[in-house]
Amino acid sequence: MEPGAELGPWIVESVSAEAMHVVAAILDDPNPIHLSPEAAQAAGLGDRPVNQGPVNFGYVLSMLTESVPGAAVRELDVRLLANVLGGDRVIAAGRVESVDGDRVTCSVWLDVDGGARAIEGTAVLSL
Repeated sequence: MEPGAELGPWIVESVSAEAMHVVAAILDDPNPIHLSPEAAQAAGLGDRPVNQGPVNFGYVLSMLTESVPGAAVRELDVRLLANVLGGDRVIAAGRVESVDGDRVTCSVWLDVDGGARAIEGTAVLSL
């Protein structure tokens, strides 16, 4: 593992609006923007439900665990920049920034294909 090494991509072809209902129940998050296109539209967020932030973090975590098998994610520090909507195709990726022994620091991101960067930040892995 060398600085500059690319991680990913890890792709979700179509974010499931139906799964948002399950996640809302698990998270005890009844916010209607995750459950109803009409609620998302009324809030000015588009005409599709908005994916929950923790699910978007999970896409980044899945990319890391697939890109660096056996590594443990020790830290994930990300910012939410844009919404991911039901039906969006998203791409999680990253880049190794530094390696110090078994500690690997990476830049990570999640992009909406053809749209905005939804998440960006850093992750620290332990090899």
